[in-house]
Amino acid sequence: MGTVTPTSTAPTHGRGRTTTVLRPHPRLSLLVHRRSLAVACVLLVLLLTAMAASASLGQTYISPAEVWHTVRTGTGPYDLVVNELRVPRIVFGALVGAALGLSGALVQTVTRNPLASPDVIGVGHGAAAATVIALATGTVSSPGAMPAVSVVGGLGAAALVYALAWRRGMQAGRFVLVGVGIGVALSAVVQLYLTDSELEAAEQVKLWLTGSLNGRGWEQAGPLGVVLLLCLPALVWAGRAARPIGLDPDTAAALGVRVDRVRLGLTVLGVVLAATATGAAGPIGFVALTSPQLARRLTRTPQLPLLCSALTGALVLVAADLVARTLLPPLEIPVGALTSLVGGPYLLWLLGRRTAVR
Repeated sequence: MGTVTPTSTAPTHGRGRTTTVLRPHPRLSLLVHRRSLAVACVLLVLLLTAMAASASLGQTYISPAEVWHTVRTGTGPYDLVVNELRVPRIVFGALVGAALGLSGALVQTVTRNPLASPDVIGVGHGAAAATVIALATGTVSSPGAMPAVSVVGGLGAAALVYALAWRRGMQAGRFVLVGVGIGVALSAVVQLYLTDSELEAAEQVKLWLTGSLNGRGWEQAGPLGVVLLLCLPALVWAGRAARPIGLDPDTAAALGVRVDRVRLGLTVLGVVLAATATGAAGPIGFVALTSPQLARRLTRTPQLPLLCSALTGALVLVAADLVARTLLPPLEIPVGALTSLVGGPYLLWLLGRRTAVR
């Protein structure tokens, strides 16, 4: 059995922050922040509660007991509504939210800027542009291939931003500004293509651009879940590698950290997650921007917590989709429009707060 050795760190924000070192193996030790672990447990409970509520609520109300019976047995009068429509959509929404939360935390760690996220620095626009062009031209007809197309577009946009922002090193401010410029240019390309495309193709593209979970199910959730599983070892590495990146670059380099390589690895991982989520659900704004900052305020950790960012993103998107489905029945609001409606004022508040601090 492993031993547990408690240690203490310096106080943060006026309160003592206790950590625990877990040693499951003599050569392996894990540093666990107790508050982060408690916050993660609370977020998980809230996420499961939101998922259960989303499975019950809708145009047809189904009691939680009936939902559980239908899921467990696969039979009953609500089998179609629960097992074919609601549950796959809920699981898919949680996976998309977790991927966006993780990607936002990784990009903000690299840039050391709370205003940076994949949908702000052009990664989401690159994924959207590639997917839109593939949809409009008929190059890709299978929904399962959309994440692959989006990853290619997102990686291409990120590589372009990285190359243009590099000047004897990468500065966070220049990286964000270049990303915003690339995003605007890619948005113009998408709009220009829409004006010259056929009406049916344009309507399909516009529907995808709103960012919606409507009609999504296991066919889209499966590839996204596989990507998250494949990225799990890289995420474990990212959790450890991100700690010195939060320091001053000179300090991190003095500690023997290859800052540029670590930044590149974190950026590529964040781009893959964001691009895959965008290809599966469409561009859903502000989830990647807000989730890491909310998680950090809850955990009060110096670095952005990856696990809590993922859980926060999943909770935000599942709750937003529930509101989008039930706010104006029978009309269903695209969840991307709802998150942008809420995230816009948050971005303005964050901009105003940073200006006031300066």
